[in-house]
Amino acid sequence: MRNISVATFIHTIFILALFIIAITFYIILDSTKDQRQLQQFVRYQYLTKTMLSERYSRKSAPKLREILKKYSLVEIPITSIKEQIEKKGKTKLDASSILGRARVFEIDNNFYIYLEHQNFAIMLKDEQSIGYTTQVIFTVAIILLILLAVLYLMVLKKLAPLRRLNKKIEQFASGDLNVKITHEGSDEIGKIAMNFDKAIRYIKQLISSKNLFMRNIMHELKTPITTSRIAAETIDDDVVRTILIRSFNRMNELIEDLAHVELVTMHTFMPERENYQLSQIFDEAKKMLLKDDSYYTFEYTDSTIHTDKSLLALILKNLIDNAIKYGNNSKAKVVVIGNKILVKSKGEPLKEKLSYYTEPFSQDEKRSSGFGLGLYIVANVVEKLNYTFRYRYDKEEGENIFEIIYN
Repeated sequence: MRNISVATFIHTIFILALFIIAITFYIILDSTKDQRQLQQFVRYQYLTKTMLSERYSRKSAPKLREILKKYSLVEIPITSIKEQIEKKGKTKLDASSILGRARVFEIDNNFYIYLEHQNFAIMLKDEQSIGYTTQVIFTVAIILLILLAVLYLMVLKKLAPLRRLNKKIEQFASGDLNVKITHEGSDEIGKIAMNFDKAIRYIKQLISSKNLFMRNIMHELKTPITTSRIAAETIDDDVVRTILIRSFNRMNELIEDLAHVELVTMHTFMPERENYQLSQIFDEAKKMLLKDDSYYTFEYTDSTIHTDKSLLALILKNLIDNAIKYGNNSKAKVVVIGNKILVKSKGEPLKEKLSYYTEPFSQDEKRSSGFGLGLYIVANVVEKLNYTFRYRYDKEEGENIFEIIYN
């Protein structure tokens, strides 16, 4: 019950109510069946006796017409119904007396009264075939069904704004920050729509402020870092120069990592997929690494892959960079097996589950530098590409293995 929608729940309730009403009236009709049959018998016994008596006593015609009108009886030609009575007529009453003979036939829920005497023979159709009790039951049932239908339509009309609100929220969830939610009513749905619209505008302002801040701070940091990097090249002391250059390079890497984080975490960002050779992807990753090829090796058979070259190269760059930094021998091996890209490095197994390292700014105790953004970026890019990211440890080889499984 918790997982069904409100609309489905309402449909179910009204269908159940309709079913209960139908069953209830069926039981009522069935339980009063004998009573209705008795009423019919009494009615036709009285009518036939009265009509025969009036005919026999040769009373005035107005009296007979009054009886016919009062009991909804209509005289019809005998020949018009004789054939149907012979084929499918059911005899409900057959009585004879000194006044004459009276017979009542039922054909398709219609009742016909045949009165016969030596001086006359007439056929009457009962226009009020259904008894009074049955008419009341049917009338009440129809009224209840109409009320139920009106109530059902009113509830659906009340739910219509909720469905529109849900569509707007889905638009917002898919990344459309320009969606505007409006509802003219002052009921609970209207209040929810108004408050959600305020929340959207507030979130939009926060995102704009964050993006502006990130872009400005990265731009402002780039200039002094680049200038300091150039100045460090002029230092005569090799040890100091190396330390400074390494520090400035690391700062540049961190700024690039922050830029990548901002890019891949944007909800509206979508990969641009095309067909590429694996060699093109790996060449792009090598350019991003800015490291000598003695630090890594590639084992693969070139093939075509439909992907976003920059994003997949970014994944490999971060995994290879991590393998080099934190591996025992500062080397990484990239192996392609089927639709899996494996990045291997010698070292001790991870102490925590992979989910711990894919959180931003998380580090293992042995890590001495970095903000821990590498695997966070990898996890987000993998999600954007709809790939699978897994980790396992090979005890025999003593290797940490990170797997990217693509389609």
